[in-house]
Amino acid sequence: MNQGGAEIRGKWDRIYREAGDAMPEPAPVLADNAHLLPAAGVALELACGLGGNALFLARQGLNTHAWDISPEAIRRLNARAQRLGVTLRTEIRDVVECPPAEESCDVIVVSHFLERSLAPAVSQALKPGGLLFYQTYTREKVAGVGPTNPAFLLDTNELLRLFSSLRLVFYREEGQIGDTVRGSRNQAFFVGQKT
Repeated sequence: MNQGGAEIRGKWDRIYREAGDAMPEPAPVLADNAHLLPAAGVALELACGLGGNALFLARQGLNTHAWDISPEAIRRLNARAQRLGVTLRTEIRDVVECPPAEESCDVIVVSHFLERSLAPAVSQALKPGGLLFYQTYTREKVAGVGPTNPAFLLDTNELLRLFSSLRLVFYREEGQIGDTVRGSRNQAFFVGQKT
């Protein structure tokens, strides 16, 4: 691992050590569109953090993998999965240096992580018919949530461009249109299928 990777790992280890013990929830893009999931197959939560999506996928009966650069996140996820009686295959992995193999997943979930250079590898990692569930923060936020560094924030409709090779199944990005107190703000929500 390079120096930058070690710094990132250390940063996230500190964040996850300080995180509370609340049960991590699945991202709304996954929970709200769970009816699209296949009955069986291989699922991957990429940059899983505390693994709310991975736990949800495993409970749906999918052969679920969860990868994160942080050993602390993976340790906590493994402990939680064991307490819940959920089977996961976890891995401490720098997903930028070592993305998933081509046509290896039926489902990939990414939430609150943005590394634009990974988009082609993520699309290629889906098997034909596979689904990508993606949700992260946009630059056009109405609240002070998520990253402040614009490098980690999506431009308008950027997920549509990053994953244009996939068939669009679901997309939502409301920005600052209309009554900003209502709706789903601050993030973009995408589900795409490899044809």
